Amino acid sequence: MPRARARVASHRRRKKIRKQARGYYGARSRSLRTARDAVHRAGQYSYAHRRKRPGDFRRLWIMRINAACREYGLSYSKFIHGLTLQDIQIDRKLLADMAVRDHGAFKVLAEKVSAAR
Repeated sequence: MPRARARVASHRRRKKIRKQARGYYGARSRSLRTARDAVHRAGQYSYAHRRKRPGDFRRLWIMRINAACREYGLSYSKFIHGLTLQDIQIDRKLLADMAVRDHGAFKVLAEKVSAAR
């Protein structure tokens, strides 16, 4: 009886790697061994950066809130502290969105915080 080879399975496996490596530069998209390494590394980076993304967004929101606060003579920390004293519970994502899109509402919050201080 002839030996059964894993031709179909190995071809599919290699095809999957090459498909994932499509668009990579040079041999990274063509050579199987290089492509496998590149795809593996890309997977590691994407996994790590999915965990990093929430912190990046939080930093962005804080920068936006701080920039908007400076227009009203407040620092970010004093603004957040004032919101806490006023018992206003709005998360940073919403505050950053207000700072960019709804200047009037943010101005009202800034004035409340300034008056409380």
